[in-house]
Amino acid sequence: MFNNAAKIGLITVINVNVSYPAVSSAYKMMVFTNNLPVEQHQFYTVKTNSNMKQQRIILWIARIFMAVSALSMIMVSLMAFRSPQAVMDLVHVQLNNTDAFSSIRGVYGGVGLTLFVTIVYMLLKNVQKGLWFLAILWGMYALSRIITIYAEGSLGAFGNQWLKIETIFCVIALTLSILYKPRIGKQTP
Repeated sequence: MFNNAAKIGLITVINVNVSYPAVSSAYKMMVFTNNLPVEQHQFYTVKTNSNMKQQRIILWIARIFMAVSALSMIMVSLMAFRSPQAVMDLVHVQLNNTDAFSSIRGVYGGVGLTLFVTIVYMLLKNVQKGLWFLAILWGMYALSRIITIYAEGSLGAFGNQWLKIETIFCVIALTLSILYKPRIGKQTP
């Protein structure tokens, strides 16, 4: 029943393998504080095998979602660096001076590249925080379009399409960030 034990100073940790009918096996860790009476010892439940499989699946879905988000940012960013007018052609706006070109190149190109790098960094270092970041990012994009509807009027086909996409991406990011529970003490996935 006791798989292994480790004595660390005043604490002894024993991993206990307990079988349950509903789950193939569950792992518990019993922590004995050497100077406390037995009734004050505690069991800490560690993830079950089925839960660990679910978390791996959720992690891979989250990584794919983050990669799609990063790719969408880098595509617009590269387009803006190459041709700011091409980005503005999507919304039928003509750029007339170098300040307009530099502004679009900076906002869509420079900021877009920064967002791409941030998403990739979070994808590699902290998926949980990356998902919360994407929920905020996509949510703010959608909110900006909703504010435009109330302030200036209805959106065109492009704006409506992206409002739907951004809202769906926000909901996906929120759902994944709630479902994904990284292992305690492990910052990177």
